[in-house]
Amino acid sequence: MNPLYQAAKQVWGSRTLSPFVEAGSVAAAIQSGSGRIYTGVCIDTACALGMCAERSAIAAMITGGDSRIDRLAVIMPDGALGLPCGACRELMMQLDGKDIQILTNLAPETYISLGQLMPQWWSSLPEE
Repeated sequence: MNPLYQAAKQVWGSRTLSPFVEAGSVAAAIQSGSGRIYTGVCIDTACALGMCAERSAIAAMITGGDSRIDRLAVIMPDGALGLPCGACRELMMQLDGKDIQILTNLAPETYISLGQLMPQWWSSLPEE
């Protein structure tokens, strides 16, 4: 079984933290350039101050001393693999992440690059 998927699956699972905050319905796992795996879960709040699972995992990675993402797996609320949202894609691109490989299928194991999802990212557009 894919180690990124397994790591995300270990932290995945919706839980209510208060009447205003739920967490864990989406989980993510990142393999950094050093080979370490970092996980994160979404934190959904009543006032839109929450955090996506991918950004939560990125924060853990940066806190852990790494700064480059090689691979990413995201587990959605229904248990299926998913793709990062626009805000997460933007953060990863700003971390020089066009080559990040995102797991899209377990059998056969398939990845798509972040650059393929963001072919005309604003920083790479030609100047006029």
